[in-house]
Amino acid sequence: MEAFGLLLHGFAVLLTWKTLVLMMVGLVLGIFVGVLPGLGGPNGVAILLPLTFTMDPTSAIVMLSCIYWGALFGGAITSILFNIPGEAWSVATTFDGYPMAQQGRAAEALTAAFTSSFIGSLVAVLLITFLAPMISSFALKFGPPEFFAVYLLTFCSFVGLGREAKHKTVISMSLGLLLAGIGMDTVSGNLRMTFGSPELLRGINFLVAVIGLFGISEILLTMEERLALRGHAASISLRVVLGVWKDLPKYWTTLLRSSFIGCWLGITPGGAIAASFMGYNLAKRFAKDPESFGKGRIEGVFAPETAAHASGTSALLPMLALGIPGSGTAAILLGGLMVWGLNPGPLLFVEHKDFVWGLIASMYLGNVVGLVLVLTTVPIFASILRVPFAAVAPMIVVSCAIGAYAIQNAMFDIWLMLGFGIVGYVFKKIGIPLAPFTLALVLGNRAEDAFRLSMIGSGGDLKVFWSNGLVGSITTLAIVLLFWPVVDRILTRLRMKRAKATPLQV
Repeated sequence: MEAFGLLLHGFAVLLTWKTLVLMMVGLVLGIFVGVLPGLGGPNGVAILLPLTFTMDPTSAIVMLSCIYWGALFGGAITSILFNIPGEAWSVATTFDGYPMAQQGRAAEALTAAFTSSFIGSLVAVLLITFLAPMISSFALKFGPPEFFAVYLLTFCSFVGLGREAKHKTVISMSLGLLLAGIGMDTVSGNLRMTFGSPELLRGINFLVAVIGLFGISEILLTMEERLALRGHAASISLRVVLGVWKDLPKYWTTLLRSSFIGCWLGITPGGAIAASFMGYNLAKRFAKDPESFGKGRIEGVFAPETAAHASGTSALLPMLALGIPGSGTAAILLGGLMVWGLNPGPLLFVEHKDFVWGLIASMYLGNVVGLVLVLTTVPIFASILRVPFAAVAPMIVVSCAIGAYAIQNAMFDIWLMLGFGIVGYVFKKIGIPLAPFTLALVLGNRAEDAFRLSMIGSGGDLKVFWSNGLVGSITTLAIVLLFWPVVDRILTRLRMKRAKATPLQV
């Protein structure tokens, strides 16, 4: 009851013109950094963090958190309209969001993305509100073996549950893992596959690769078609929004499953990228017609967006309760809290109750205001599709180049982006899926570090991955998913034998 009273007090403090204006400004800035490929939420919050140093802690954290929400919302816009992920976790949204835009359903896809973003974030905030103490103690149990088990589960789910040819999935994932190893080894400090190039010391940035793989490759494919692709007219009305909302009950299983996956990977933390891919893959696996995924199915937008936003929001819980940031943006917010003299951890809920519950109240209010804002501005973004692609293509290339350069201020990244654009084009032509490649590229380093630290800690004993119930259950599930086609085949044969045997027994 005390927490509920503090939450209501937080709402009362936030409902002022000053705070609402800061929310709107933060959301607009967040949408902008989310739309621009390569900039993203963490970079946007980091760049704008100094603007808040003269504010009081509550106003500053409200503005920064709204930049975060805006970036989460905005990342879906370029993914759906141009097949260019504005955020790393928006890659899975392109699989069905972009085909929907090509079919003239851009407004429907954007509405679905924004609505599922709101639902995922809302579930995560409710979890933070009611289950903070229990989840905080659970997060402390995660060490290198548990982290590796989560990453292994994500990789295995792609191989075992994916509908693409298994050998192509393995080839794609292997190439991604190989490229993820370029640069300085974070465990030993040795250089790997740099070939004497100082630019490769930093390794290959995932966002640079994604911009090339999805953005530049799409332009190359369109050029091959002699610019046959034209902007599709898109209009939105209250009828479109209500139509999408009316169909939400049909997908309640997908929304709940993706919310659970996102919250779990956000708290552990596995990350929003893994959550979005896993949410999409499981939605595809359990669908009655999985072949329709990738061809403009709205459920393919609901699943990754819900999971990604649930993960991104729930990642703030370990940061507040334990001082352990669950994401890059949470780490930047952690630094901001320390600048204002607030030390995240268990004592934060005791010594600064008003601030914590004011922040949680801002999560509720920021998501509601953000949903209304992005839905009312959808026509602006949807109208971009009316412009002929021949006029839009140069702007896309320039935007991609600016985004790639802005990540590390390196001209080399622009050339790298173009190289990955060619790789993406070739992959699409020969039918190798890009999703496993991008997943391995972003999680490869983290998975390798977690595995090696686990081996160092256990003296090379693989039994460490079954050393307790938590890591053992995750690892076992990963292996089951890896060999799921074989398991499914065996189960099918057993069911057939039982079906044949039943009439004989009668």
